[in-house]
Amino acid sequence: MKYPSKKPLLGLLSAALLLGLAAGGLYLKSVADYRRAVREISIRQPPLADLADGLYAGQWDVGFISAKVEVEMEGGKIQSIRIIEHKNDRGQKAEAVIDKILAEQRVDADAVSGATNSSKVLQKAVEQALEQGPIAKP
Repeated sequence: MKYPSKKPLLGLLSAALLLGLAAGGLYLKSVADYRRAVREISIRQPPLADLADGLYAGQWDVGFISAKVEVEMEGGKIQSIRIIEHKNDRGQKAEAVIDKILAEQRVDADAVSGATNSSKVLQKAVEQALEQGPIAKP
């Protein structure tokens, strides 16, 4: 009795292993790129008193985390910030940074402990909104 050849099975297993290693390598590279992008975020405080009244829109994306916001300015103060979209892994509690920004009237308010990366992305989205100018005036 002749047994079937093991070569096709070994070839298939080798191909699956190589594919898995390649996918793992790509994932590790994307994680490294994400960490670098977060590390490179610097938050600048726009001069709020110089900004026109109106609605501002901004967004920021570092791969695993992204945010889109709308910021309402009136009388040189941030009146409201609405999170349009916040894609994150575990950073839901980072959205509390919005309350800090409003209370302190500072985009560079302290990040939420335990959700620093998501906080920084939300802050950067607010900064970008204010730097790009109003999309609508009252």
